[in-house]
Amino acid sequence: MTDPGRRRTAGPNPDDAADDGPAVRRRIDAEHLAVTNLRRWLTPGIGVKRWLLVAFAGLLVLALGAAHVIRQATRDVDPGGFAGTILDAVTFQFLPYPLRGLIVGIVGLALLTFGAYRTIGALTAPFMPSQGGGRLVELIYQRKSLARGPRVVVIGGGTGQSTILRGLKEHTSNLTAIVAVADDGGSSGVLREELGIPPVGDIRRCLAALADEENLVGEVLEHRFAGSPTDVAPEAGGPLGGHPVGNILLAAMTQLEGGDFEEGVRRANRVLAVRGQVLPAAATPLVLHARTHDGTVVDGQSLITKTTGIERAWVTPANVAACEDALAAIAEADLIVLGPGSLYTSLLPSLLLPEIRDAVLASPALRVYVCNVATQDGETAELDLAGHVEALVAHAGPGIVDVVLANNRPGDPGSLRPPSEPVRLTWPPSMPAAPRVVLDDVVDSGAAQRHDPDRLAAAVMRILEREGAARRRGSTSRSA
Repeated sequence: MTDPGRRRTAGPNPDDAADDGPAVRRRIDAEHLAVTNLRRWLTPGIGVKRWLLVAFAGLLVLALGAAHVIRQATRDVDPGGFAGTILDAVTFQFLPYPLRGLIVGIVGLALLTFGAYRTIGALTAPFMPSQGGGRLVELIYQRKSLARGPRVVVIGGGTGQSTILRGLKEHTSNLTAIVAVADDGGSSGVLREELGIPPVGDIRRCLAALADEENLVGEVLEHRFAGSPTDVAPEAGGPLGGHPVGNILLAAMTQLEGGDFEEGVRRANRVLAVRGQVLPAAATPLVLHARTHDGTVVDGQSLITKTTGIERAWVTPANVAACEDALAAIAEADLIVLGPGSLYTSLLPSLLLPEIRDAVLASPALRVYVCNVATQDGETAELDLAGHVEALVAHAGPGIVDVVLANNRPGDPGSLRPPSEPVRLTWPPSMPAAPRVVLDDVVDSGAAQRHDPDRLAAAVMRILEREGAARRRGSTSRSA
């Protein structure tokens, strides 16, 4: 029965306000970080526990040796004399026999634990950031555990590619993002026209997503100078107006490498210490073209994204050389992820390059197409799941995908801007051999137009674990 004197009212409680204060949030964050760091220190494969056990075994042997020496040295000591009395006191002879070893063991273990804790703290203090801590264990976890993860290649562009990279980097550091270079709008379009470099906006987003300190690096790279990139007037922000810092950085890296765009992006990978690598699909800017069902031809990605009823898409130059590092990553991959992202303007520009397409088709890796959770006003308006796959196969060829991952839980309907709508799960597509479809809850619960990074990455890794094992068993049986 509730005590009336302790019944709470519906009004505001000052204690509740205090609970939501910055100090309390910092304490909760610190506790969560401490638990995460402890879990990572104990993760199998880190290489810490085994050496702690070796050190403990060494101390145990040392203690046994010391006990043996003491015993040999005190064999002739008179039990009733002064030396014998001191020895009896030191060895707890006044206690019952079963308690002696227990007390000594507890005291020794406590001293060993405290000493090891303080020693590790003293040695690792220079590697810890001033706030938050955990930098050293993060580095060890990345190098030891994540480095054993599968080799994953993600092909695409736009915000969808950076979203999945953000989730996958918690499962493996063997990541390669192959980014489309057909964007011609906004800051990327201006830099492309003025400097003659491929578009850098999507590359910037992927670099931020794969950075160890994503919040810090992302805040810097995504910061836009005040103004507009298409208006260089001083009142509009001048020449830098509207440009993100990351775009300017990538342009500077390219100039430092003598105009070599691929090498400039490699330098950006090293400078930002990303987890994995971000690569352009090609070092040459591409122009995307599309033809609609009524025969209208539209040129340029920024216009195509607003176009409905697309029948065919292609890029020029048609036979441009793909990035060699990208081709090598595809050949060595365990998993190739196509998407998520705009079908015609983010995913297909890379697959329309013959070398990229042929490398994906020839790869023994599992190929997973991640379908968008919602249609886009323009290029994929009213396109269902089967329609997405049919368009992908029509442009990239049969066999380009083994598994299709689609969302099966609607997000917040109020967060969708009409006429966008959740992609209808119509299946199968009109083709001789349809890929296998996997349905999972991968939508962002608060934004129905995009994926949740963690849910999406977990779903993709489950597919790799399940389908990859089946492919390995099939390969073994055929070789036998």
